[in-house]
Amino acid sequence: MPTASDLLVDCLEAEGVKYVFGLPGEEVEDLLFSLRDSSIEFVPTRHEQGAAFMADVHGRLTGDAGVCLSTLGPGATNLITGVADAQLDKSPVVAITGQGGRERLHKESHQALDVVDVFEPIVEWNAQIAEPEIVPESVRKAFKLAELEKPGATHLEFPEDVASEEIDEEPIPVRDPIRRPDPDDTSVERAAALLEDAERPLLLAGNGAVRTPAADGIRALVDRLELPVVATYMGKGAISDREPASLLTLDSGPNDEAARAIERADCVIAVGYDIAEHDPEGWNPDCEKPIVHVDYEPAEVYRHYNPDVEIVADVGATLEAIGDRLPPESCSLWCRDAHDRIFEAATRAPEDDDPVTVRNALPLLREAMADEDVLASDVGSHKMAIAQSYPTYEPNTCVISNGLASMGIAVPGALAADLATDSNVVAATGDGGFLMNAAEIETASRLDCGFTIVVFVDDDYGLISEQQVEHRGEYTGTALSNPDLVAFAESFGIDAYRPEDWDEVERAFREAVPSDELSLIEVRLEA
Repeated sequence: MPTASDLLVDCLEAEGVKYVFGLPGEEVEDLLFSLRDSSIEFVPTRHEQGAAFMADVHGRLTGDAGVCLSTLGPGATNLITGVADAQLDKSPVVAITGQGGRERLHKESHQALDVVDVFEPIVEWNAQIAEPEIVPESVRKAFKLAELEKPGATHLEFPEDVASEEIDEEPIPVRDPIRRPDPDDTSVERAAALLEDAERPLLLAGNGAVRTPAADGIRALVDRLELPVVATYMGKGAISDREPASLLTLDSGPNDEAARAIERADCVIAVGYDIAEHDPEGWNPDCEKPIVHVDYEPAEVYRHYNPDVEIVADVGATLEAIGDRLPPESCSLWCRDAHDRIFEAATRAPEDDDPVTVRNALPLLREAMADEDVLASDVGSHKMAIAQSYPTYEPNTCVISNGLASMGIAVPGALAADLATDSNVVAATGDGGFLMNAAEIETASRLDCGFTIVVFVDDDYGLISEQQVEHRGEYTGTALSNPDLVAFAESFGIDAYRPEDWDEVERAFREAVPSDELSLIEVRLEA
């Protein structure tokens, strides 16, 4: 007779799950053996946070919910950072945690916490599977809500006594995802009128612009109207940064030319924009800029982001409808010169005597990568350089966490990207974020993953130092020391490089990135 844990795994298979990332524990024993006998691969990780980050990036790149698993107590609490990152970055994730038997949950007992209550403020929805009969509904609801635009994280708690109970049930069939309706004509007309009246309109591409097929609609609208585009850090790749319409991101370019362009814009059409990823006060400080909000949900209420027109509908259909109401080439790429200067600065290779900085290294890294290759950035000062100066040519090929903006995501994220795509993958990280989840190199090598880890080393929490110096003229509490990273990498049996000059940096990138091997490149930065 099948058990509730068998049924839960059947439900995961019905949802199309290929991987479950997590750590084993006594309270998930039944579930682990059910996974063993299924088509799903359980990936044991070295920390639950790494597992949650893997599920996070899997969900972001595929659109299908990534799944992470932990036991009760400390296992569950260790998942929280990665699950919260998925929630604020709008990545579909389903977290599953074990729990002790229900007979001991009414009293204080070993490792027992009210995990459902702990997760409540973090996720879209969560519940305890208190009876075997509700497994199919609970799993289907968790995936439906995690993947529904805008996506996010959900959580299921599975007590061990429930998991072992016998039950003969079937999963609930998965239906086609919900499609938002087409936009209403009145709102489309108002939006088109605002754009037509503007002398310097501009499109702001947010996270939702690459998370959905909206990128196709953006590219078609931009081509038709010659409409300039600036992206948030998480919207990179909505259009190719080679296109004359692209200004890269909100603060890209020499002397922040992209920021100056959006300051000059007299109408902004914001597509898939979340204010959690970039505060609109930075580009609408006077609250006077006309804004058209196009997304799957209404805009957040915020003084500096109070759209004149909100269109909550299918984004692709909305952009097509707006474009049909405007004459071709009506926006005339009014900041084409800014694109040329921004793109030239972002792609200029360093001279022999240029200092070793992240910004100077990025053109060499970009040159070693194909357009469809994926870069997973950690959080730190290097993230700012990547966000502002790393040209991106396709959607979902530059993974940046800028909602929760959690350090430690790059290595586990790159592992998930390597499993999810056929492209080459690079994890770009600082020495601070790298050692937070460096143990997942063992997981990657065990899975025979092949990606490149680039560690920018400055022996410091550099972004915090920069901010302290800006605020106070000095810094404190940020200095680090590091092990021999080449020896550390080689201890996992992977190739490692420590280039000493620009020729060696370029050679290391060209050798490592296109290969199918797991490798690490240590790039020591100069002050």
